[in-house]
Amino acid sequence: MARMVDLNARIIESLYIEGLMLSDEVRAAFDLTPGAANDTRDDGDTARIALSCEALRTTTRMMHSVAWLINHRAYFRQEISEFQLRRYGRISPSLPDAAPDRLALLPPAVQELIRATERFYARLVRLDAGWRDRAPRTGETSAIQRLRERLVHAVG
Repeated sequence: MARMVDLNARIIESLYIEGLMLSDEVRAAFDLTPGAANDTRDDGDTARIALSCEALRTTTRMMHSVAWLINHRAYFRQEISEFQLRRYGRISPSLPDAAPDRLALLPPAVQELIRATERFYARLVRLDAGWRDRAPRTGETSAIQRLRERLVHAVG
């Protein structure tokens, strides 16, 4: 297994820019206003439903991604504490991927965009899991460990 890279401000900033660009592509691809390039009103109801469902899933996936990145940016800018980030900055590992039967009804370019958002989201889930599971660095003690040490000294 590859060594987990510690998250840092530069990685988060790079992912944030990538996430914003991907979100903009998603917005453009799923623009459902009449006359838009991806207007499927002449297609069957099934294709319109598939497009609507996958648009919702994909935009939700990107909203969760950007929210996670904003929380991490705030942490690296020292606007929130690590405790706040660990408590409120989670990313859901159970967000569903596109439904294969619906995905097959969409144009190839839209299918690839959806897959790109799934890969991006999966990267963030892996980074989040690695960050949460990381062991304290040498010389670092957790707040709980420091509290235990104070209690031992106070009692003993």
